[in-house]
Amino acid sequence: MRVVEMREPGGPDVLETGTRPRPEPGPGEVVIAVTATGVNGPDLVQRRGHYPPPKGASDLLGLEVSGEIAALGEGVSDWAIGDAVCALTNGGGYADFVAVDAGHVLPIPEGVSAVDAAGLCETYFTVWSNVFHGHTIPEGAQFLVHGGSGGIGTTAVQLGAALGLDITTTVADAEAAAFVTSLGATRAINFLEEDFVGICREAGGMDIILDIIGGDYVARNIKAARHDARIIQLAFNAGSRVEIDLMPIMLKRISYTGSTLRSRPAAFKSAVAAELRAKVWPLFADGTLKPVTHAVLPLDEAREAHAMMEAASHHGKILMTT
Repeated sequence: MRVVEMREPGGPDVLETGTRPRPEPGPGEVVIAVTATGVNGPDLVQRRGHYPPPKGASDLLGLEVSGEIAALGEGVSDWAIGDAVCALTNGGGYADFVAVDAGHVLPIPEGVSAVDAAGLCETYFTVWSNVFHGHTIPEGAQFLVHGGSGGIGTTAVQLGAALGLDITTTVADAEAAAFVTSLGATRAINFLEEDFVGICREAGGMDIILDIIGGDYVARNIKAARHDARIIQLAFNAGSRVEIDLMPIMLKRISYTGSTLRSRPAAFKSAVAAELRAKVWPLFADGTLKPVTHAVLPLDEAREAHAMMEAASHHGKILMTT
């Protein structure tokens, strides 16, 4: 089968098309004939040499795919060959075929194309597991989403709005502001021209803050949070080494947390998949949620897809088709 490999850690130019044997499904796994695969931030970090795959996972990039079931492993009874699916992978999505834990596979939601479905799992698993899984959130809660026009951002804005949260988001320009507002954001703050801390404090403070920036945003998020808030750190695009005053966390009773999805136990991801199928996937069928695809490139243009992702001017997901 055709794959995209890393020649060595580095920039987008280290990505090369190659060939490898087609994978066989292990017990509890399925093999998916890939229609499309999503490009995500962790792919870029792994390509740079800073996010090694977990033990036993494929060294290939690619954390989500869409396609059809091509083979079933021992013990798999919930799926049939030919089923149209999308899936969270543990790596290996940049290929014509990928082996996936059957519990991390979902049907393509009604009304979503086979290509667009490739951009759903990584961000929906991530946002749902960090923001909603195991939490009761009152309607009208104030939710600040940093980077609202990206993959994680567009998912968080749509999900939050669909579940009755009041969404504030940060963006880089007026075009992005209009875009996220169309997805359900109440307020879009141009972080290059406005101080999100002051705006959030004027609104009474944020109940939940989802951040992919880090750096000086860590201290600023604490200032923007109201009492009993949750701050969720998913990435550190501006750096993870910061010096902050921790006293406000104690005084405001703030919960500060973060996670990486890839290293979570398989059973946890299966539980999240079940919740998504029951509570979120139906919202695509009635039009409440929609996939947000910025660009679709062929798999052979992985370098261009990564360069586009790094430019950070995209609105929604970047996908590659096989």
